[in-house]
Amino acid sequence: MNKKLPWMAILLTAIAPMLWGSTYLVTTEFLPEGRPFIAAFLRVFPAGILLLIYTREWPKKTIWLPLTTLSILNIGAFQALLFIAAYRLPGGIAAILGALQPLIILFIVWLVDQKAPTRMTLLACIASVIGITLLFITPQAQWDMIGIMAALAGSIFMASGTYLTRRWKTGLSVFALTGWQLMLGAIFLAPFAYLIDPPLTHITLSEAAAYSYLSLAGALLAYFLWFKGVATLPPVAVTSLGLLSPITAVILGWVFLGQRIDGIDFLGLLIVLVSVLVVQWKAN
Repeated sequence: MNKKLPWMAILLTAIAPMLWGSTYLVTTEFLPEGRPFIAAFLRVFPAGILLLIYTREWPKKTIWLPLTTLSILNIGAFQALLFIAAYRLPGGIAAILGALQPLIILFIVWLVDQKAPTRMTLLACIASVIGITLLFITPQAQWDMIGIMAALAGSIFMASGTYLTRRWKTGLSVFALTGWQLMLGAIFLAPFAYLIDPPLTHITLSEAAAYSYLSLAGALLAYFLWFKGVATLPPVAVTSLGLLSPITAVILGWVFLGQRIDGIDFLGLLIVLVSVLVVQWKAN
């Protein structure tokens, strides 16, 4: 039987993790050091303000609790942990832990919805972790424990948020849902940015451009496309597209930083891409 995939929804959703894949390059090359919470706050706050000014939608009283929970999972906690991992880990190790998201989603769906994954979907998700490992792991990899815990926790939070975003109906448009999550996530991040990170007393032009890119492209556009995909595609299909983030990081590192890609890397890249396609085929 022929199966028609929602290719437009898949392709648009895929743009989000590709934009997120540039986070490691931008963070390590252009942002001031040692300020993960400030970076996370400045990424989401301006984008949230712009979207809320545009939509002017106010949530109903009954959805404030689930909306706040989603904001912490998808934005506040995830962005903080993402930048902690970006500052403390090589992008490759963080990518390996991020590749666990589809498996975490499968576990959540099995545990909560009592829906066991198909064998092909499970194998594809496991293969994607293997592919990411081949793509990134090196003998010189530095296993910073705080960075590892941050990357793993971030994967769990993001996977949980993706699942619950599809499950909980807020009644908001995608623009408003994105804007409110970014704003509430920024409110969650603000005290950490103020109390923990060193003050940001001076910003160069390149740093300002980097923060602007992370906010407008990496938050406003990326999260809008991501939440639109979450509303359309099965959760495991959406999270598997997140594997395009580390692939993008590899390509950007090769193009802009001259990082080497050898035969094993290409094998890992191929395994990941095939795994993503298989998950899309079986899940949609």
